[in-house]
Parts: sequence; structure tokens; C-alpha cells
Amino acid sequence: MTNTNSHQSVSFYGHGIAPKILQLLDNMKFTVPTPIQHKAIPVAIEGKDIIGVAQTGTGKTLAFAIPIIQRLSQINGRALILVPTRELALQVGETFKKIVPLFNMRTAVLIGGASMVLQLQAIRKHPRIIVATPGRLVDHIKRGTIMLMDVNILVLDEADRMLDMGFLPQIESIIKFIPKHRQTMLFSATIPPKIIGIASAHMKLPIHVEVAPSGTAAEGIIQELFIVKKDSRRDLLAKLLEKYQGSVLLFSRTKIGARKIMRMIRQMGHSSAEIHSDRSLGQRREALEGFKVGRYRVLVATDIAARGIDVKGIELVINYDIPDDAENYVHRIGRTGRAGKPGRAISFATPEQGDEVRSIERIIKSPLPIAKHPDFPPERFTRYAKPPDRKHFAGKQKSGQGGFHKRRQHKYR
Repeated sequence: MTNTNSHQSVSFYGHGIAPKILQLLDNMKFTVPTPIQHKAIPVAIEGKDIIGVAQTGTGKTLAFAIPIIQRLSQINGRALILVPTRELALQVGETFKKIVPLFNMRTAVLIGGASMVLQLQAIRKHPRIIVATPGRLVDHIKRGTIMLMDVNILVLDEADRMLDMGFLPQIESIIKFIPKHRQTMLFSATIPPKIIGIASAHMKLPIHVEVAPSGTAAEGIIQELFIVKKDSRRDLLAKLLEKYQGSVLLFSRTKIGARKIMRMIRQMGHSSAEIHSDRSLGQRREALEGFKVGRYRVLVATDIAARGIDVKGIELVINYDIPDDAENYVHRIGRTGRAGKPGRAISFATPEQGDEVRSIERIIKSPLPIAKHPDFPPERFTRYAKPPDRKHFAGKQKSGQGGFHKRRQHKYR
């Protein structure tokens, strides 16, 4: 089943939300639901299974947090929310903590890299809501420190990313310990075949709610592509950091690359931090918090570490390296232009990366506008397995803004 109602609601009233939660939302200055909240909350409150297709930054955490807390206030049991990264787990946990005090509920966040002793203490307090990464939760199950037989609400958040990170075996293992009679909610930016497999095996007639077609980039983001030689990327980055004065999230393919780029940016005179899996949980928290409060203007990240980044007001996302997986492009640029605000995403591609760019264009169903800078000679793609069908994209790309970013169409040898 599919829910395709348009977003006509002007407030959270009329969504079946309890008055106590409505008052809290008012106090928190949440007055207008986002499209995914508008579509998912009424269905979830009824206890139905949901497949929610939404990009990051669309407010989907509240879309499942509100129904979970309201349902647990009326029934016995617990909720388990599985997420791909530590950072995302902490942020989901913080969202719940804003609401649960009204209902005298406790939460526990179970993630790798954090104190096992503190997690055991939290588990012994019988939390009604558990937020966990799959690997750490499996550790607790094997140790016998947690039981899941009373979980009656399961959420798989950013499910596509969990599968990308190889967590499918852990997810399948965890589900075996959860009663089959439960509500299951799955949220994902894309719906690859493995997601469909999970839904078929573990969900009961799920309602499909979608605020953007699977694989599409978030609306309101100006996208640009520079074809630039590898040894010219540093100088082009310097020019862009001079032009755009706000906060910048920059992506590197590798941990080693992230460290080198971070140091390079500091040499340019900009405050910068790095976030990747070689950094400890404390270091990642410090980098993320520093980025949020403006201590660091540029945050350099790898795909895995960046998945949990939820920061408002990121002016620019830079793909210093084109992602290995084309679908990661959607996740990356979704960090800017959040909650309906404008954003910009700039990608660097070398002349040899035409095929990789084409893969991204297939995913987003639109050509990437090519930009050029007056201080750099124009380049073009030198390798392309098969020239793209530009007619397929005709009329699908909105024109961007001007400045020194003059656009042209792809040219291939």
C-alpha cells in the first residue's frame, strides 16, 4: 500500500498526537510538520508497519519518535531503533530524551567505542526505548546482558546505509530475538533490492510513505560539478573556501585522504576537523560539536562517519572525491539544504571519471551542471564507456545561479 497524500496540514493537530506531546512540540517551537512527519505519524500511531522513503534532514526521527512514545504510553513493551553509526545513535537518543520525561520513560544508547559499564547500568534501569548500532547490540545479546523478547516496536533507520556497511547479518540475527508480533518501521533514502527483501521477510503489509522518489536528491540544493585535474583540486578548493564564507562539509573517499585534506585546509588558514572511523568516539564527538558551534569551519569526513551528522545551516557540501558508490552522492549532498532551506553541493571529478559521474546522474535522474572557474583551464571527460543519452535528462535539470560558475554541457571525446 502507498500513502501519497499531499502535504496540506498546517500544524501537528489532526495527526492523532496526544495533547501532552502537542504541548511539548509547541514549547519546542515545532509548529508545522515536515512532509514525512505529516505522512508517517498518523499511520505509525495506528501501529501499522511503514516503509518511509525520505532523505536525511527531513525530520524523520520525530516521524517515528512521536508515535513510539505515544504507543508505549498506552501499551507494555519496548522499542528498539537500529541505526548505522554512533553519531546517528547519539542524535536519535537526544531527540527521544526531549520527549520521554513527560512519560517517565528511560532510554539507552548502545554503541561501540562507549563504556560498556555505563551501558550495562542503563540496561539495568529497564529502558523502554533502546537506540543501538547493530554490532554493539549483537555484543550485548551474546553476553546475555540484554533480552529483546518484550520489544514490540522495531525501527530500522537509514536502512540502506546499514546494508551498505555490511550489517545485514547482524540485523537478521537481532530480528530472530524479537517477537514476530510487532510493529516494524523502516526508513531509507533509497530502496535497493535488499531493502525490499527485508520488507518481504519481516514486515506485515507495510504502508509505503514517500516524500521524494527513491534515489533523488533533496530539493533546494544547487548542484555543480567541476572537471578538474587531480593536482589542481587543492587550488580550486582554496578559491571556493574564499568565495563561500559559511560552514563547509567536505567528503574524502579515504581516512588517510581525510587527514591530509584537513591539514591542507588548516594550512590555508581555515579552522578544520576530521571525522572518520580511525578517530575515537570522543574525538568524533569533539569534532562534530566543534563544527556545530563554529569552532571548526570545515569538517572533513568519510561516508561512514558522516552518516550521523545532523547539523543545521551547512552552507556548502564539497565532494573532494567522487563517492565510490553513486548512491552515496544523494546521502552526501543531503547534509546541506535541510528542512526546506537552500543549500549548495560542489563536486570535483577528474577527466578520467566520466563513468562515475554518469552513474551518479542515473541515480539522481538528472545531469550534473558542469561549472568552470576563470583561473583554471576548462577540462572535459577523456574516458566514457558510452556517451550519455542527454535526451533522457531533457528538462529535468533546473538552471543554477551565476557568479563565476559558468555552466556548460558535458563534452566527451
